[in-house]
Amino acid sequence: MKEIIFTEKATKPTAWYSQAVKTGNTVYLAGVCGDDPKDGNIVQGGMKEEAKYALENLKATIEAAGGTLADIVKVNVYVVDIIQMKEFNEIYKQYFPKDPPARIAMEIKGLSDGASLELDAIAVL
Repeated sequence: MKEIIFTEKATKPTAWYSQAVKTGNTVYLAGVCGDDPKDGNIVQGGMKEEAKYALENLKATIEAAGGTLADIVKVNVYVVDIIQMKEFNEIYKQYFPKDPPARIAMEIKGLSDGASLELDAIAVL
């Protein structure tokens, strides 16, 4: 059985998808960018600011599913410029200071609305 997760505290889906889906004790979190949940726009200020908002969106979604960031076991990071991973990691380690999840980071050609990054994740509660 699957449960659809939704929270007003994270950016609302702009297409036909769920913020997260919980099945059993596993939560699959949809991609999140550095957009402000209040207006859905990508925040200005560069990679660090986008990373902060993306991670806050991820945090709000996992909390709506009944978990915490510590429950995340895998994160996929998509960036339009792999050089910016150093800046991203400065923010990322603040959200996962101990026992970070498994992760992959990859450079991609582009993201919607001019985003510099997108994250998705899997959590086990």
